[in-house]
Amino acid sequence: MTPLGPVLAGTAILVTAQRRADDLALALGRRGAVVSVASALGVESHIDEETLLAHTRRLVAESADVVVVTTGIGFRSWLDTAEAAGLGEALVEALTRTRLVARGPKARGALQAAGLVPDWVAESETSAEIADFLCTDGVEGLRIVVQHHGAGDDGLEDKLRAAGGHPVGLVVYRWGPPPDPEAVRASVRDAAAGAYDAVVFTSAPGSAAWLNTARDEGVLAEIVELTEAGLLTVAAVGPVTAEPLRNAGILPLVPDRGRLGSLVRTLIMELGDDHEAVRTPAGALRVRASAVTLDHEVVAVSPSGLAVLRALTAVPGAVVSREALLRVLPGCSTDPHTAEVAVARLRDSFRGRAVVETVVKRGYRINLDHGSPA
Repeated sequence: MTPLGPVLAGTAILVTAQRRADDLALALGRRGAVVSVASALGVESHIDEETLLAHTRRLVAESADVVVVTTGIGFRSWLDTAEAAGLGEALVEALTRTRLVARGPKARGALQAAGLVPDWVAESETSAEIADFLCTDGVEGLRIVVQHHGAGDDGLEDKLRAAGGHPVGLVVYRWGPPPDPEAVRASVRDAAAGAYDAVVFTSAPGSAAWLNTARDEGVLAEIVELTEAGLLTVAAVGPVTAEPLRNAGILPLVPDRGRLGSLVRTLIMELGDDHEAVRTPAGALRVRASAVTLDHEVVAVSPSGLAVLRALTAVPGAVVSREALLRVLPGCSTDPHTAEVAVARLRDSFRGRAVVETVVKRGYRINLDHGSPA
């Protein structure tokens, strides 16, 4: 499948990020997805700006042996703060004389955007890899400036200090409470109720916070069950972001490269893959969390029709009896005529296209196009 056009039409996707949430939502929306945003955490910028500027002035005056950049947003915020204080050019000049270490591709990209080249990049995006690399190389007596990520110090400074180094921590921003806590609580309840096709995470603290909210709301088990059944796709931008999800029993999609563009492409390939569609003479049928598409065009189907299609596509081509359809239809009717009416209205939604067929005296099934390639 070529990922062009509205291949995510009818797909409901939840974005849990605050940073670059608009960019992510726009990229997914261009492919037809309906995107909701519920930021699991907020970002508090420029914590103790006076101390940050004092460390910056010392770095400009004395330089450091090593500067560790852990996040792109943190480094950019540091430069912005320095620029506002008239120290921007001097800081960049000082960094050209310093050994630079980046924690992952985002930190490397931020350095490169400032005209700087990192001496080494931790491809695993973990501070543990940075500690192992620097301590193995030797840090005895070295002054090492560490720009922390939003969760603060994660033990990197302690490891460097124990190896004889002299680390100095820079706190540029911290993760704070979500801007709309009720939206986050509603998002976990909706996810557990099957309202989303996918949930997307871009930071480990964000994924951990969203999972904690799901625990608090008592719906984490339902979310895990949906992922195990293949009814909910969970995607993480990189292995560090994925770790809290794995610890909760969720196996997330993780792109080969830890960037938003790669994350979007991975979701497109997963959710828009033609191999996941049910082939009918009328086209490729997809049953989403809250919508139905035929060849990537949304079909207006009622909740009853959606329930019928879920039952019929659970095993494509298998016959589903009227009694079985009654068990999944809204309400508590035991009248077979109720199932017949639901199927008739579903057929009306498809405007006569051959999607559902009747098997006399047995029930209904999806009309499969056996001549189409798999």
